[in-house]
Amino acid sequence: MSTVTLPQGDWIRGISVQQPHAACILTGAKGIENRPRPWSWRGWMLLHAGQRIDRPALRVPQIARTICGRDLTTGSVLGIARLVDCHQDPEGSQPCTPWAQVGTWHLVLQDVQELPLPVPAAGQLGPWKPTEDLLASVFQQLPAFRP
Repeated sequence: MSTVTLPQGDWIRGISVQQPHAACILTGAKGIENRPRPWSWRGWMLLHAGQRIDRPALRVPQIARTICGRDLTTGSVLGIARLVDCHQDPEGSQPCTPWAQVGTWHLVLQDVQELPLPVPAAGQLGPWKPTEDLLASVFQQLPAFRP
């Protein structure tokens, strides 16, 4: 297996998302993540499942259908995605997707790739900068990745 040559410098961040929302993103069904404030960062993100599970969300039919049969691993990086946009829907308009929450900022995620195995990590609120060791552990599992 070849080792991925990763870019130098400031090219990637982490995003911590509660389960089951992280699992919905990893399936490819949920292309946005709702946040209370806008994010200026654009580019590659490690998808980190936070320690908490949003238990009420498990009873939302759209979420339940999407995660059916999936593990809800927490406290780990589970994949990567590219953040391409951050917007709010205009007041009074229809949500941009069925996953969009009114009054929140919508982080638009593309190129989602799930890791074969979770990589334990702490994560944090807001976009966070991963360590070189964490990046090495993640990208060891994605040998074909090219940023």
